[in-house]
Amino acid sequence: MSPAATARVTLASLVALVVLAAVVGWVALTSPFPTSEDLPPCVDTRIAKGQEVFPAQVTVSVFNASRRNGLASRTMGDLAGRGFVEARTGNVPDAKVRGVQIWAENAKNPAVALVRAQFRNATVVKGKALGPGVVVVVGDGRVPMRDVGKAPTSVKSVGPATICSPPGSADTPA
Repeated sequence: MSPAATARVTLASLVALVVLAAVVGWVALTSPFPTSEDLPPCVDTRIAKGQEVFPAQVTVSVFNASRRNGLASRTMGDLAGRGFVEARTGNVPDAKVRGVQIWAENAKNPAVALVRAQFRNATVVKGKALGPGVVVVVGDGRVPMRDVGKAPTSVKSVGPATICSPPGSADTPA
């Protein structure tokens, strides 16, 4: 092959590579960014009788029914420090609550029992599901939590139950 033919083949190859790189670059530049999938704060998880439930499996929402600013956030921080999974905090100004109430349909639900055991004198009452998971409503009066060493770190289910767990955490002990 003559030197002129070699130069033409080389030049044509380089132009083809530059065009290919430009096309690939343009496609990458103009394609939309990948979106992340928004996971729900919790999913219903079946718990068998006798199965242990740990704080990392329990999603909690805390609401303030008192006149004290930030009480729900402080209480949520205390529960998160014990391994519970945070969902929502907010205010419920129209609720008349003294101390701590857990709004749930079933006081024997293992998630409800575990959250209730973190407080002294918490009561379980039927109430609205204001947020995902176990709903804790703190009101006027004291919000006494048990000492970390005295509060249980798990409970066993007394029967089959359904709890609201963070996605992927149902089988992971804390």
